[in-house]
Amino acid sequence: MKRLRLFFSLSLILIITYIPMTAFAYSYGDPNEEKVAEVYKQMVEKLNQNPPNFAEAKTIFETVKEELDMHMGKEPAEAVLKAIDAKDKKAVLEDMKKILVLNISRRLENIENNFDQYDTSKRLLAKAFATYEALSPSVQAKDAELDKQMKNEFDNALQSLGNPGLFGVGKKQSNIEQFKKSKEAILTSLQKQFGLKSLKVGHFSESVTEKPEAVQKKEWTDLSKWKNWIPIAVLVVAIAGVAVYSLRRKRH
Repeated sequence: MKRLRLFFSLSLILIITYIPMTAFAYSYGDPNEEKVAEVYKQMVEKLNQNPPNFAEAKTIFETVKEELDMHMGKEPAEAVLKAIDAKDKKAVLEDMKKILVLNISRRLENIENNFDQYDTSKRLLAKAFATYEALSPSVQAKDAELDKQMKNEFDNALQSLGNPGLFGVGKKQSNIEQFKKSKEAILTSLQKQFGLKSLKVGHFSESVTEKPEAVQKKEWTDLSKWKNWIPIAVLVVAIAGVAVYSLRRKRH
């Protein structure tokens, strides 16, 4: 029996080590940081040098190009790269700001589509707000009052998510209608402020589409693939084996 328990323990450790926890839940990285927003801030720093460092800005931008192509189509990234090659600082920054607006729209759309998933929605909203914080100086420079209103709407959106509480303690009911109202206020203001033609299909192309974030899975986290069920099956069999063996010993 001791050998069996030892075998089970070692098997369990091996399985837990083999399967990352993210295989059972999506990971969005640091909830308070959005990569495209960080790239934008780094690009601003390089382009504000005298003379503007377009080469470094391009290198930085290319770290998010693949992600942007996947979520927004190829045209937004192509527009930025074209402006960089033309050494048009103003165009580069304007196109980057529009990309940030589209990114906020994408995050808010995904929240609405998966509103009942509290943890996911809260992470996505944090990322949307991190993106807005990168845009905030530009909004504030034109309209300080609007900047305050935008931040208030993000706070209202957060409140609308409610709180599942811990074992029911501190539970607060979510309110999707309140979220939709804040989402509409945020996106309408940003669309107008940064001159985008559309947020549904993107400013750069009428064919820009994307899959909801919740279905974008890395290969090793995609449980629709049979091979990713093998470790889980081994664990279930091992537990069942120990249970059956224990019951038989009790009967004898």
